[in-house]
Amino acid sequence: MPNTRRPWPLPFAAAAALPGIYAVLTGLDMSPFLAAAVFGAAIIGAAFLLSWAAETAEVDVSAGVALAFLAFLAVLPEYGVDFVFTMRAGQAVAEQGQCGDSCSLALANMTGANRVLVGIGWPLVVLLAAVVARRHPGRARSEPSVPAPGHVKLDKPMSVEVVFLAAATIYSLTLPLRHTLTLIDAAVLLAIFGLYAWRLSKAPVEEPELAGTAAWIASHGKKTRRWWVLGLFLAAAAIIVLTAEHFADAVVHSGQRLKIDEFLLVQWAAPVASEAPELIVACLYAWRLRASQALGTLLSSKVNQWTLLVGTIPIVFAVSSASLHGLPLDEHQRYELLITAAQSLFAVSLLVNLRLSMWGASSLITLFAIQFAASIVLGDAANRIVMLALSAVYLVSAVALFVRQHRQGRDLLRIGLTADLKQLDDQPAPA
Repeated sequence: MPNTRRPWPLPFAAAAALPGIYAVLTGLDMSPFLAAAVFGAAIIGAAFLLSWAAETAEVDVSAGVALAFLAFLAVLPEYGVDFVFTMRAGQAVAEQGQCGDSCSLALANMTGANRVLVGIGWPLVVLLAAVVARRHPGRARSEPSVPAPGHVKLDKPMSVEVVFLAAATIYSLTLPLRHTLTLIDAAVLLAIFGLYAWRLSKAPVEEPELAGTAAWIASHGKKTRRWWVLGLFLAAAAIIVLTAEHFADAVVHSGQRLKIDEFLLVQWAAPVASEAPELIVACLYAWRLRASQALGTLLSSKVNQWTLLVGTIPIVFAVSSASLHGLPLDEHQRYELLITAAQSLFAVSLLVNLRLSMWGASSLITLFAIQFAASIVLGDAANRIVMLALSAVYLVSAVALFVRQHRQGRDLLRIGLTADLKQLDDQPAPA
């Protein structure tokens, strides 16, 4: 019998999205500040729908596949924003022979989104899990993904995400050496994503611990449950597709009203807006002390963005420019790619033992805060020096951690690439 407890949050989440949908469909004219609030509420409502759908989906598919699909839907706003800038760049090349600021804005949005995800999202999960664990020590003791306040432990099947993020990151370190982002880069990164998706399909299906709205949906029969999950995924995706670009534009226009530089708005404000669904979903997981799923959601999003998103940018540019030329990379954008790739490598090194500690989280957010402040306060020349110095810090720290944990690294590679994911309970995790 279905759970008779009414899922009261469900209609509230749906209602939060209605004003934004109405505004899009009717072309309602609003001030940028009001538009940011209306479309932001819609994205928050969609994030709740996504979290319930992903949790319930774990009844029928592996947690890794559910989180990967959740991550894909949650980053749809980022795809939408980036594709808009990339298409404008391609059209400018087709019409004028050069793309000007449009190319810079496309890459600024992508690199900013990746750094926000790791520099703010990952530490936020650790911090929130630590706060909840200290307030509810009884719940924390029963949750294996929080071995101690300030630590988040990933499930062993998530070795797949870490290994493929490492592969994409190592390849991305070559991008700052180029003058274009080409279709060859697209082929390599999409191939990495394809292999990642194939490995995830080998993960086992386990009975999840559900509560609240997700438990109510899961308590229905198999057919009804799957219709609910599909409906929630589609509804959330539709809301995000309809409102994400409007939300990002509203944030940018609000910043312009406040006299903030456009490049900074595209690099930092728009990504914060477009990353909102996945950050909210991760926080919801962390608040319920499902810390492994919380960090796993953001980890899957990072793999998704660093492979599928970056890989499709040259394709969108080629289509919109009606050519096979790669997206031009100016000197500043090569610096941006360098620090983004370096941060990603450092983030991977922190997860070699499948744990993210408070020390690691603090390092991520501190280094991110330095680069964020430098981009706002300093001029281009001084900011590039800071980016180069921080890239060196990231890379040297990553190499040191890899050397220190080389045994765990070998175990991680074995599990991520070749181990039978359905038998991981019988294998030791990296120490």
